[in-house]
Amino acid sequence: MVFGDPEHVDVVGADAERGAFLSPVLLRADPERPEPHEVEAFGPVSTLLPYTSAAQVVELAARGGGSLVGSVVSADPDFVREVVLGVAPFHGRLLVLDAADAEESTGHGSPMPQLVHGGPGRAGGGEELGGIRGVLHHMQRTAVQGSPAALSGITGRWVPGAPRREAEVHPFRKSLAQLEIGDTVVAGPRAVTRADIDHFAEFTGDTFYAHTDPEAAAANPLFGGIVAHGYLVVSFAAGLFVSPEPGPVLANYGLENLRFLTPVQADDELTVTLTAKQITPRVDQDYGEVRWDADVTNQNGESVAKYDVLTLVAKEDR
Repeated sequence: MVFGDPEHVDVVGADAERGAFLSPVLLRADPERPEPHEVEAFGPVSTLLPYTSAAQVVELAARGGGSLVGSVVSADPDFVREVVLGVAPFHGRLLVLDAADAEESTGHGSPMPQLVHGGPGRAGGGEELGGIRGVLHHMQRTAVQGSPAALSGITGRWVPGAPRREAEVHPFRKSLAQLEIGDTVVAGPRAVTRADIDHFAEFTGDTFYAHTDPEAAAANPLFGGIVAHGYLVVSFAAGLFVSPEPGPVLANYGLENLRFLTPVQADDELTVTLTAKQITPRVDQDYGEVRWDADVTNQNGESVAKYDVLTLVAKEDR
């Protein structure tokens, strides 16, 4: 016992006849003995276990079977990384304290509002139930197996393989009320020339060797020669599918899940297929969000880029 006396409390007003009182107690234990790992001490009792390495810290935490929440206090990033990765499977939450956040810390057991149960974690199958994860834990989840057409109809979200509808009216000319999942525009082909690649490199300043140095590009096992910039491909695709006149489409506000899949070389021809993937009206606005599936292919039908285009579209024609 390093500090405290379980039999005596030297605190003004502590009357054994009126209540139960326990002095704060600090224990120092032999980490090789079983008791510190098997006996859980409640009340104002803390136990010191000496260690000689980060690996031993992890070993000791594992012997104890873990905890709702733990703290790692250190200014050594290598030590912190090894300990956190090692003890994470045994804790619902870990608080890492260093000089940058220690003054703001309220203690590792403090309740957090994003936890469904308010307090520290390791609830629900060994994982913390904070944020949306805690909400999903209480929701029914069912796997549905079916054709792409059936899945699109059930979920209200177009999936690859589901039917597309190419109409005479460009999808960008349709308001949110008129647009339907699966509405598609196919545009192209457009040839990508070496002059296009050179101009894009000079205009943007992106002179990466794969776009400017034939010898170095040929030595690259992924390219085998000069290739177009990925952003040039995306820009050409936008130029193919866009409907330029003012209309229901108010703005393009981003791309998601962009992947460049096949290198585009000079004289390749690009075609883009743009399909309405998901329609989400905004309750408090006169417009909604439309997510489009974009698939850019070359003259061989190979996908060179895939991504989602996000647009804001008016609910009604103006």
